[in-house]
Amino acid sequence: MTPHLSAERDHLYRLAHLVPPAHGAVSDHLPPGVQRVLARLGDVAVAVFAADWQLIRWNQGWAALLGDPSASPPRLRNFARDRFPVDESPARLALWPVAEADRDATDAAVVSDLRRATGRFPEDRRLAALIRELKAGNARFAELWATGVVAAHREDHKTIDHPSVGPVTVDCDTLTDGDGELKIVIMTAAPGSEDETKLRLTAIAGPPVTTYN
Repeated sequence: MTPHLSAERDHLYRLAHLVPPAHGAVSDHLPPGVQRVLARLGDVAVAVFAADWQLIRWNQGWAALLGDPSASPPRLRNFARDRFPVDESPARLALWPVAEADRDATDAAVVSDLRRATGRFPEDRRLAALIRELKAGNARFAELWATGVVAAHREDHKTIDHPSVGPVTVDCDTLTDGDGELKIVIMTAAPGSEDETKLRLTAIAGPPVTTYN
């Protein structure tokens, strides 16, 4: 497609209040501005995911709260894979038990967010392979995918059963950065609460030692 026709197509998408399809694959590139955001957030638990929920970067606070994902093969560091396991695969991103206010709503949000990504990056092979694998291997994912809903995952409330400090309840907010559709996931606790104290203790203690089978 020529640049002129591509610009016209993108304009029509925007007139319809839709995001134009991207001209390449899902990006794992972390722009300098996002890197600075991660550095300035200090001990707040934060991670960055690509448009297909592939984990790109996390900080010490994230590893301390949820477990360090670095021992897991990079290909398997994907939130959707953890959310909808195939063949009883172990979780790779949240190594401790996590409870949510509305698990069904979060499931639906993640699936609809992936559907949005397929519209944004229709030619991305990694994303397409992920969708095929989850549709074939996880009945819950296939059921939700069949609904055809398109949305984005933005906020949640979670309780992590941390092995060192006990249950920690956090607010989980997801910000999207620019055309690359990067997802910046931030976990914080209510100011002055016992959970905030526990969250700080996890950051001070650092991530417990973990192993994978």
